[in-house]
Amino acid sequence: MRTRVGIVGAGPAGLMLAHLLRLAGIDSVVLERRSREYVEKRVRAGVLEHPTVELLRETGAGERLDREGLPHHGFALRFDGVDHRVDLSGLTGHPITVYGQQEVVKDLIALRLAAGEPLLFDVSDVALHDLTTDAPRITWRGADGTAQELTCDVVAGCDGFHGVARQSIPQSVLTIFERAYPFAWLGVLARTAPSADELIYTYHERGFALHSMRSPEITRLYLQVPPEEDIADWSDARIWDELSARLATRDGFTLTSGPILDKGVTPMRSFVAEPLRHGRLFLAGDAAHIVPPTGAKGMNLAIADVRLLARAVEEFVRNKDERLLDSYSADCLKRVWRAEHFSWWMTSMLHLAPDADPFDRRLQLAQLRYTAASDPARTSLAENYVGLAYERL
Repeated sequence: MRTRVGIVGAGPAGLMLAHLLRLAGIDSVVLERRSREYVEKRVRAGVLEHPTVELLRETGAGERLDREGLPHHGFALRFDGVDHRVDLSGLTGHPITVYGQQEVVKDLIALRLAAGEPLLFDVSDVALHDLTTDAPRITWRGADGTAQELTCDVVAGCDGFHGVARQSIPQSVLTIFERAYPFAWLGVLARTAPSADELIYTYHERGFALHSMRSPEITRLYLQVPPEEDIADWSDARIWDELSARLATRDGFTLTSGPILDKGVTPMRSFVAEPLRHGRLFLAGDAAHIVPPTGAKGMNLAIADVRLLARAVEEFVRNKDERLLDSYSADCLKRVWRAEHFSWWMTSMLHLAPDADPFDRRLQLAQLRYTAASDPARTSLAENYVGLAYERL
């Protein structure tokens, strides 16, 4: 097989890159080790930045998003038992949109298959070869076990943190920046109407909690727990009791409970691998960087990456101009490190470290009170949360 761009991974990064390339008339092949059913049901992020929403709309991938997505014009910082609203639209002119990552994936898969473009699920033994040549190769076994090989001009590694793409780069070439946090999120998906119209980020003496949603019928909630926490120790009743305790307010906020459809514990880390390029291999999304979920940046960063990569590939294919390919890593990293800082800042402000003493907690409350009361501080928070315009970076 021969194609212009071989894409490893059918998450938001890989699928969006394939979509952008198709619109530019550039052929690609997408390989995914999981089944289509698994990929479309994988519960991940749910907040889309304004620039992400605009890009999906502009490229014809926003029809269902506009019908079913939930625009949010603000969110609450809850501490001292009181809500302090951050008016996103009032401060920036733009909302965010709650629309699950798996829904974006479904939309992009449907567009790809409707166009008759190659999207191969259930592949195995993926390996990358000749990355520093002009004709890199990808080998794999298909769903039927048959050995396959693809030669291309460019390989896009969009296969996540544990994928083969980054592991195919010599460790001596990469510089790794990493921070593990001393807490995790216990996340639940519940079949119940949300208890509030907007997201609630809660600082509480028992630990952080987040009230979010996926639809008018499905609520997404999170609790801060130790990284080694065993989900088996958390019955549904215990989860609802703890959420009710942490989300309580002075004016009697009521948390609506319901059947829990899914629950799990996710450790939190910050991670960046530099550079995002090795020869003709380009990393995008979680293959290159991880952020704590507090700032809702992961999927948005992945889509910002491939927006730049698609433009660079188009210049390379149409005009034999490699300048954007050469600057891809540096251009992406500007946004990546801004998002890393914002996500670290929100995480540090809202979570209780196991070794936090009363001094640390007073500092956190001082930062929260200042952020809630200061117009410039709220504006900075809102601007970063809504998403910096692409041209700004």
